[in-house]
Amino acid sequence: MAARKKSAASGQHRGFQVADQIQRDLTELIRELKDPRIGMVTLQGVEVTPDYAHAKVFFSVLVGDAQASLEALNQAAGFLRNGLFKRLHIHTVPTLHFVFDRTPERAADMNALIARAVASRSKDDDGQ
Repeated sequence: MAARKKSAASGQHRGFQVADQIQRDLTELIRELKDPRIGMVTLQGVEVTPDYAHAKVFFSVLVGDAQASLEALNQAAGFLRNGLFKRLHIHTVPTLHFVFDRTPERAADMNALIARAVASRSKDDDGQ
């Protein structure tokens, strides 16, 4: 039983390694794309299915339109997958599914709310 548990854990670890390598390689491949719709894209993370058939690629956009970038990345998914096939040494290169990640936007909004709360508290303290 212990051997089976170890095998499952090492398989999961391998999945994380593959996801990390895909993220690094995609970062380089996306820089090579000439599509003007793709703004300054940052890859936030990659989730790979256990059979390596599919990968969700989470990205954020610093400059540019998120929806246009999403459409352009999904259109370029085949080209990017082909580039990964040449770089990765695994039997199955996953089909790429790009997902816009709003986490950085939400973090900025939360920071702004906290800053406002702190500023209003300091004004209240100064008034008393």
